[in-house]
Amino acid sequence: MVDLAVNIAAGLLTAAAVWLLQWSLRRRRLNRTRDFFGLAPGTDCLLVVNRHATSANELSVHRRDVFALLELAGLIRMCGARTEVVGHDEVRRGFGEKAEFCIGGPTSNSRTAAHLEWKLPGVEISAGSGKAPTMRVGDRTYNRESGAEYVLLAKVTAPEQSRPVFLICGQTAVTNQAAARYLVAHERKLARKYGTRSGFCAVLKVINPAAYGPDVVEWVADVTAAAFRPQVVEPPTARAATPTSKAAPPIKVADPQPEVKPAAPPAKAPTGPATKAAPGKASSD
Repeated sequence: MVDLAVNIAAGLLTAAAVWLLQWSLRRRRLNRTRDFFGLAPGTDCLLVVNRHATSANELSVHRRDVFALLELAGLIRMCGARTEVVGHDEVRRGFGEKAEFCIGGPTSNSRTAAHLEWKLPGVEISAGSGKAPTMRVGDRTYNRESGAEYVLLAKVTAPEQSRPVFLICGQTAVTNQAAARYLVAHERKLARKYGTRSGFCAVLKVINPAAYGPDVVEWVADVTAAAFRPQVVEPPTARAATPTSKAAPPIKVADPQPEVKPAAPPAKAPTGPATKAAPGKASSD
């Protein structure tokens, strides 16, 4: 009887220890996810919705972009944060005040355009005439190919703020959904590569989205250095040290004086042999 009680107690203790270990690992993993996305429990998170790029209605949203929002909304809920969905033209907040996810490129999301211009000066996304946008990062250009499309995935941070901003800029709506799904699924891999507080910028390729949808995604390149290329700005100390330039007073130029020729030297009397009077002789009257 005593042995049975000891065995039961040992089994309960082992089960409790295993449960506590698993709970600790899940808690630790959840805390890392919260740190990576800046989603503290009870905080608000912005989901900035873009407009349908080819629709005449400014309030329309592509269904694939809605699917991307759902992918991110589940992540936010898992972290214990609250979701705040806003339109791209309705956001009037500063940078980094709240964790933020921006869906769509600068042609369909004005909030994304502002972030790219300020924080990622090395990224240029231009919309072609009736074609998918062309992405240029540094000296590399990514055009839509037959059976492949590209999407830019970036995490932008500010030293003075604790909440990151995530940008998903795809050439099409299905690439936006693919990047959102990739971000949620590979968060641990990205955290090991870049850390939980550092920013990054990467280009992903979506393989044959017409056949496979957003499921087949390949890592193309890490373009962090080129995307965050610093702008050449005059140091503020140099500007402060330089006094404000004032208009210089006009310089008066003296009228040219007529050229004065030097006076000719006086003429010398001709010199001849001097006539000497004879000694002892006087002139007679």
